[in-house]
Amino acid sequence: MAIAEPEFTIGIEEEYLLVDRDSLDLAEAPEALMEACKTELQDQVAPEFLKCQIEIGTKVCRTVAEAREDLKRLMSCVSDQAAKHNLAPIAASCHPFSDWREQHHTDKERYNELHDDLAGVVRRMLICGMHVHVGIAEPDRRVDLMNQLAYFLPHLLALSCSSPFWQGRDTGLDSYRLTVFDNLPRTGLPPRMASFGEFERSVQILTDLGVIEDASKIWWDLRPSSKFPTIESRICDVQPRLEHTLTLAALTQALTRMLFRLATRNQRWRIYDPFLVSENRWRAQRYGSREGLIDLGRGEIVPMGELVEEIAGLIAEDAQHFGSLEEVERAQEIVQGGTSSARQRQVYVDGLEAGDDPARALQAVVRHLIDEYHADL
Repeated sequence: MAIAEPEFTIGIEEEYLLVDRDSLDLAEAPEALMEACKTELQDQVAPEFLKCQIEIGTKVCRTVAEAREDLKRLMSCVSDQAAKHNLAPIAASCHPFSDWREQHHTDKERYNELHDDLAGVVRRMLICGMHVHVGIAEPDRRVDLMNQLAYFLPHLLALSCSSPFWQGRDTGLDSYRLTVFDNLPRTGLPPRMASFGEFERSVQILTDLGVIEDASKIWWDLRPSSKFPTIESRICDVQPRLEHTLTLAALTQALTRMLFRLATRNQRWRIYDPFLVSENRWRAQRYGSREGLIDLGRGEIVPMGELVEEIAGLIAEDAQHFGSLEEVERAQEIVQGGTSSARQRQVYVDGLEAGDDPARALQAVVRHLIDEYHADL
């Protein structure tokens, strides 16, 4: 009997930072802004842990074309409502110069509990991420595909880096966000699991002990969603450009279907030691798409452009199926033109070379991020 193919629907969640249009520093979301967004977007918008953050989530979409229209609507609403308060959203994983010590968390039961449970670690969470859900109804299939998809998480991270600055300094990393996030418990690469039941039993041990209340407190780079019949990729920095968000979503969706196709032929992607995949994760975090990743099959470091070309070949049939060939091909443009981290650094260097002091050059980076947020709307 043929294996029933999952729908591979997608949903995209993004977190944005709000900045004052004059000072370009972070600003707390006024209650009126959140109320106006909720009136228009219903449950597709929510406050985040810090008051300077706002989170949006698309509807369940079959294709990236559907996701594009929904994201445009969500992003436009946030921008329009923020402008009424002299604010603007930026979609970068770290603000270039603001201090986490000056931010306040949202007064909401979930966030109050996080503040109390995680103490000083969570107070540094001045970071924003992008999550992509892929719909797979059958729980064991979900876990099987997760085990294989974990290999590609560093590749997705390398293309997504948007957090080179932290508290006014260039960190030297292309994704400083992960450095901050990895201080939380239950983060990093997911463990290899034999079944969904194994995952549930592990979660149950922690819930029975009162350590966590449910699986939503497991923050792996890739996890079975606690709310939906999906796998949820959480590895990526949030993207300043909408079209780059869609490229990462298209890659995630097509890679998942490609791995399913292997299963229908009694094949599978080789599962490597997490120690080795973690090394690629670090390389992506440190260098973005600049220095290449380890091809564990070939046993050599391969330039990102070559890896992206190979991935595009592997998933061409799947991208064709979803109508996302154009979005997948844009991954090569990201490699050639540089990630957001590379663009931010260039704006900063250009400012210094034009005679700006470091503070003014960093303000120019924020203006650049405001412009990029609106570029594809």
